[in-house]
Amino acid sequence: MAMWRAAARQLVDRALGSRAAHTSAGSKKIVGVFYKAGEYADKNPNFVGCVEGALGIRNWLESQGHHYIVTDDKEGPNCELEKHIEDMHVLITTPFHPAYVTAERIKRAKNLELLLTAGIGSDHIDLPAAAAAGLTVAEVTGSNTVSVAEDELLRILILLRNFLPGYQQVVQGEWNVAGIAHRAYDLEGKTVGTVGAGRIGRLLLQRLKPFNCNLLYHDRLKIAPELEKEIGAKFEEDLDAMLPKCDVIVINTPLTEKTRGMFNKERIAKMKKGVIVVNNARGAIMDTQAVADACSSGHIAVAVCGGREGHAGQVLQGRGLPRAELHRQGRPARQPVPVIATPIGRSCMLFLMRL
Repeated sequence: MAMWRAAARQLVDRALGSRAAHTSAGSKKIVGVFYKAGEYADKNPNFVGCVEGALGIRNWLESQGHHYIVTDDKEGPNCELEKHIEDMHVLITTPFHPAYVTAERIKRAKNLELLLTAGIGSDHIDLPAAAAAGLTVAEVTGSNTVSVAEDELLRILILLRNFLPGYQQVVQGEWNVAGIAHRAYDLEGKTVGTVGAGRIGRLLLQRLKPFNCNLLYHDRLKIAPELEKEIGAKFEEDLDAMLPKCDVIVINTPLTEKTRGMFNKERIAKMKKGVIVVNNARGAIMDTQAVADACSSGHIAVAVCGGREGHAGQVLQGRGLPRAELHRQGRPARQPVPVIATPIGRSCMLFLMRL
């Protein structure tokens, strides 16, 4: 949160100080779109990424003479955001409650100078339209890398240990040890491969080292030799050669035109039968139907994936909940049941289980 606050101040200050003003100095309109925290806002003074916390920059902005408006109302022709499109200079939003910036909105935003994501990812912005309009698009690089890496480790352990079905048993008052233990495994000795070894991928590999795993990584660039030696990770130049070696595959690559649909039916077929897949990146990196089919056949034991067509911040049926699905082997019916929520970093997802 502190990193968001500091980076947001720096980016806003730089943008407003360096661009020609459409209005007089000290009178910029800045709109922040965040989710409401309600009763939880007062439970943590550092909880700033919400409407109530206003990213922790209200006092600073207003002391500079700027007009700062914060809302969670971002959709529909009569929403609060629409009232400010035409004269706002800066729009700040988050991946967890994104304000979608379409070409049509950009066209109407005559004063707009800066589109700032308080987090990572700009999937909610029409980037070609923003570039054509000469807008600055910025995000807070590295703001949630630790959170995501820790969350990935959490998911690996939960899925390997078969924790979620065990939790469901307890909730339902059952106690069938064999029903859980028959597919609960130790992480030690397993081969874990990360597709992408940037900030998050490297942190994940470092956190996996104490578990005595075999660590592999695929990326365009190799990790620094000293760090690679310290972690004990092995570089795999050929992704398709790495996949059949892995018991667990973690996807840590950004969504680009090259990575969209990267994990299709053909690539999934190269994975080891019974593999566990954790995708904390963008859902569109994986072909949803191919993943579902592989789970149904048992080729993939468990897969945790982000939003089907975009990213983990997309809403599910307009309810304000990010979309995700937890596909499990051998569960023919598709009744979505909320299992666990992990509101940490980008992982603010509702997991759905096929029961």
